[in-house]
Amino acid sequence: MVEIQEAQGQETVVADAPFSSLATREHQMFPELTWEEIKRLSKFGEVHHWEPGELLFETGRIGPGMFVTLTGRVKLYQRDGLGRERLVSERGPKQFLAEVGQLSGRVCLVTGMATEPVDALLIPPIKLRALIVAEAELGERIMRALILRRVSLIEKGAGGPILVGKSNDARLISLQGFLARNGHPHSVIDETDDEALSLIEQFSARPEDLPLVICPDGTVLRHPSDPQLATCLGMLPPLDASLIYDVAIVGAGPAGLATAVYAASEGLSVIVLDSRAPGGQAGASSRIENYLGFPTGISGQALAGRAFVQAQKFGAHVAIPVRVKALHCEESPHRLELKCGGSVKARSIVIASGAVYRRPAIEGLERFDGKGVYYWASPVEARLCKREEIVLVGGGNSAGQAIVYLATHAAKVHVLIRRSGFEATMSRYLIDRIRSLPNVIVHPHSEIGDLEADDSGLSSVVLKRPLEDGTDRFDTRHLFLFTGADPNTDWLRTCGVELDPNGFVMTGARGLNATCDLGTSVDGVFAIGDARAGSTKRVAAAVGEGAAVVSQIHQMLAVSEGEAVALGA
Repeated sequence: MVEIQEAQGQETVVADAPFSSLATREHQMFPELTWEEIKRLSKFGEVHHWEPGELLFETGRIGPGMFVTLTGRVKLYQRDGLGRERLVSERGPKQFLAEVGQLSGRVCLVTGMATEPVDALLIPPIKLRALIVAEAELGERIMRALILRRVSLIEKGAGGPILVGKSNDARLISLQGFLARNGHPHSVIDETDDEALSLIEQFSARPEDLPLVICPDGTVLRHPSDPQLATCLGMLPPLDASLIYDVAIVGAGPAGLATAVYAASEGLSVIVLDSRAPGGQAGASSRIENYLGFPTGISGQALAGRAFVQAQKFGAHVAIPVRVKALHCEESPHRLELKCGGSVKARSIVIASGAVYRRPAIEGLERFDGKGVYYWASPVEARLCKREEIVLVGGGNSAGQAIVYLATHAAKVHVLIRRSGFEATMSRYLIDRIRSLPNVIVHPHSEIGDLEADDSGLSSVVLKRPLEDGTDRFDTRHLFLFTGADPNTDWLRTCGVELDPNGFVMTGARGLNATCDLGTSVDGVFAIGDARAGSTKRVAAAVGEGAAVVSQIHQMLAVSEGEAVALGA
């Protein structure tokens, strides 16, 4: 073992940067620490020793935390489920080895092996979070590096699963979207490629087995669900039914993540549950340009990703994908029953479950889900409709953001709206942007009457009434629906939380929906964001409610503790 001291160390050797567009940020991804900085870090961890050939961490296994190298060198390489290895980098003394997943003790996406005797300071996740909070300037540099490393791994698909299937297969598209929105690296091989054909033969995969997923540990999944894939990748943290949290938040959209950040930063124990990915509906927005503090705009996924990391930084537990089956309010503490089995208990519950995409009343619509009909516009869908003619339905801000984004990929975008224009439903900056796009054509007073298909899926969108020029259909394989959303509150009906006639949660004294009172008709249960009756349906408002509800939770917990003390006396 070695002491952490002002010692002579080898100069850091920077490998040829394998990070494409991030190559110019190598100094931020792999900064070299000073010995004085390492001394400051020493109180957060312990020094360990590894012999040449020993693994410090391994792809697909739970990471023990962040390593600060003192002597020796560590080879970093990625290994996929087929056993293929690729060198990522090699690092020496005075550098730290980890990526953002180690804030919460997730599985490693790369392998680190000692190439010579190595001494390193190992800082476990709980101490790593404490370090980042306690050492502000140093913590900022570490956080930036951890995030950039994850971004670079996503670019290369390093440490992620291999997806094999048809590029336009609905399930494959859904799995890609799930992984992308959760910031998890992955790679895709089209089934027409020779490599894919070889893998299909190797694993004796039938057509109904596709898409085939090969996890980093070599496990093969056949046509998996999102939870099955998440379990294979170690994305789901273990849920301890004996724990009682101060706050359980259902929904990881802007409102839920804001609650998690503020509550966890103030010392409350927090768990966040979401059925798909951080960000909610806002996470699917290609660019939000009117959110305070981002003058050039920010994508919904980037905003959600930052908030997700921020919540983990303060120690919030996040479980995705986990679907809540029911809320049981007759018990104290309250209990959330999960569809996958098990439950979560908490002294307070925050309903931030948002809304679910509304499906228009079009006969046979469900036949086209993922086969030409989409409810959001991510890079996955954008690639599918590149240089093709598409149809989009909707006139709200989500539709506007999608129009602007898809117009940069599609040859032509036909927009169908029932009104005469966007003025009553869309922000002015989006209206002006859309009017400037030469390949976007808006068709007012138009609605879909029917959808037609061929062997490949959607082939035509038929209108209820012909347009002024006589057009009665659009030949297209891509239809995007942004026709509003309904509250995701069915899981509350077992609890007796008061809902309005449309299913939104009533809040405020005597059900008056007062914005200053986010409590529901059930003590200890609060509602914020799009699921709340009378909410503004804006990201900024959702974040504000997430911050406001924490103070009300503090008040509720203080009263409960006071009553408990009084009874004990």
